[in-house]
Amino acid sequence: MRDRFPLVVAGGLLVLAMLGTWLVRGAARGGFADTLSSWRAQPDGARGLYLLAEESGLPVSRRTADLLILDEPGTLLQLAVEVEGAHEEDPDQTALATERDEGLADEDVPRHGLNRLHVPEMSEDETEKLLAHVWAGRTLVLVPWGSRENPLLDKLGVTLTKADTSLPMRTLVPPLSSPYTLDVERVEARVQAYLELSGAEDAVPLLEDEPLGLTVAAVLTHGSGRVLIVGAPELAMNQALARADNAQFWLSALRALGPGPYVFDEHHHGFTNERSVVDFARRYGLHFAVGQLLLGLGLWALALKRFGRPRPPPESTRVGATDALFAMSRLYREGHHHAFAAQLLTRGLTQALAQHAGLPAQAPADTVAESLAASGRSDLAQGLRALVRRAPEVAGEKELMHLATRAAALRQRLHPSGPPSGAPPPPVAEEP
Repeated sequence: MRDRFPLVVAGGLLVLAMLGTWLVRGAARGGFADTLSSWRAQPDGARGLYLLAEESGLPVSRRTADLLILDEPGTLLQLAVEVEGAHEEDPDQTALATERDEGLADEDVPRHGLNRLHVPEMSEDETEKLLAHVWAGRTLVLVPWGSRENPLLDKLGVTLTKADTSLPMRTLVPPLSSPYTLDVERVEARVQAYLELSGAEDAVPLLEDEPLGLTVAAVLTHGSGRVLIVGAPELAMNQALARADNAQFWLSALRALGPGPYVFDEHHHGFTNERSVVDFARRYGLHFAVGQLLLGLGLWALALKRFGRPRPPPESTRVGATDALFAMSRLYREGHHHAFAAQLLTRGLTQALAQHAGLPAQAPADTVAESLAASGRSDLAQGLRALVRRAPEVAGEKELMHLATRAAALRQRLHPSGPPSGAPPPPVAEEP
């Protein structure tokens, strides 16, 4: 136990470090996810909206696949999903946002950690599939980030106008009664963009900025389907659900859109169905993956190493090996198997010389001798041939000991340093 004490100490420290890491990650659960992800529990996440709908009896789920195949019913929620081909018709609108580069004042979705490397934009093909899906009678909740136009909004006929993000919290009210704003008197949230619905047919405003009279949320039709667009992404964040009637707005709007299920798009927040070591390294940092690999190799190496003085083998092992050796020697002597023992010795010598000659261990003695002679070791070749010829003729213990001595002498010649200086060369049987 004294020899294993360092391993016990190292193991205890490792357990303490792992427990501390789990406690820290547990206290910050959901912090690894992207902004407005339904898995993110931080103030700018949408986990509260997901749980609100779930606890209110609405069927909710998460989608981690792309939008190239859309055949399931229900309502798709896209919160702060960036669309490929986004553009700004009026660059002056983003003048207030380009200098801040943080939070709601930024035109780009704030990313956390390595999310900025692997969060995909919605591609052109996905946009077309999604529009066709809605046209066929499905529903969509769209909460864009910033005020830039994109192909999806262009197809829906909606234009975004940048709001002044330096203004305080805005009070939003329903301009008219509708099932989407049932039991909603006022909503409080910071606005990023106002909606211009001149290009959208049958668009119905749902929320307006009370002092300015500008539309913040609206529902419109696209073919046989409906689309709910909200220009205040903070309205879906965890930090805003407790204000005024914000939570009630979402419940009323989702219920009015249809029976569900309500599917949160997590693929465009960086979550996919595939999990591998490469994905782990890309998401949480390559250094963590390399560190775990090195830690595992280190523990494996320590497990193979002993601390302290070498211990003699157990008494039973030494006694058993000695007894087995004496028993085998007695069997050979009593059975007069001297020739067989000699052949075993020459076979072992042939295998050792075959490895030295670069041949397989099963190579016959003649082939090994020829290879040794060709490589300049004629002394070894002659000795091997002599021992192989004399092995079947061994008839007594004295002759067997003599053959074993010569075989040991040939093995000694394999050593690169050769025999000790001043020592006579070992005897080698000469060819008759």
